[in-house]
Amino acid sequence: MQTTITPRSIDGRLQRSSAGARAVAGWIVGARTDGPLKAALQDDIALRHMDIAESVARTFASTGPEAADIRQVAYLGLIKAVQRYDPARGVPFASFAVPTINGEIKRYLRDSCWVVRPPRDVQDLRTEIARAAPAMAQRLGREATARELGSELGWSEVKILEAQASRSSLRPDSLDAPVEGRSWADTLATGSNCMERSDDMISLRSAVNELDSSEKELLYRRYFMEQTQQAIGNELGMSQMQVSRTLARILVKLQKRLLGAPGQLDRQVPRTSTA
Repeated sequence: MQTTITPRSIDGRLQRSSAGARAVAGWIVGARTDGPLKAALQDDIALRHMDIAESVARTFASTGPEAADIRQVAYLGLIKAVQRYDPARGVPFASFAVPTINGEIKRYLRDSCWVVRPPRDVQDLRTEIARAAPAMAQRLGREATARELGSELGWSEVKILEAQASRSSLRPDSLDAPVEGRSWADTLATGSNCMERSDDMISLRSAVNELDSSEKELLYRRYFMEQTQQAIGNELGMSQMQVSRTLARILVKLQKRLLGAPGQLDRQVPRTSTA
């Protein structure tokens, strides 16, 4: 469950150093021109408030490979906050820094982290869900369903499910990740040569499409509906022998087109079952 970090709570934890930070900030105001003194004072404020950046970063990711990257982005946001802060406005530094760091992290997550980038509205909805889900889980005493999240946030259940599914687009699982004792890559290859069979099926479909409608009907009745040759003959007004010979000619025609050898199979007429 994510912890909500607010400027007020951070200010409370930093009371021991806030007076010194305000004094340093006041000196920066006096040092309007760029120079070593101003840079040193800004560094001092940033170092005093690094725990702000770390607290904000933990609200986005406390563990995992992305946590270190987010923490670095939070430090960058802290530096930008120090550079833009004006104590003359009377706003505590932490109250100014937290939104700045938040915005920096959100821009990083939005623009740099997606391996497969979903639409902007899906990204934004995923962020809304991440914020609302912990509070709803605490209120309901269990994880909220997609329907309940949709009612809470004003979105359809389908849209909530789409946003939840987009989580895998941020950090897709590696093909080498272990799954039940083996990697995903190991599951892609099988001993049944499915890829070769797929090629054969594509070639066969192309050959069948070149047959005329009556030939296609015979193939369909015999090999898909599994009708006997006698039953086919009764329905089409043909004898069983005529059906058998016609099927044999069709199969030879398909063989020639599949193997690309028009003259080699004239004498290899396959036998067809009379069942």
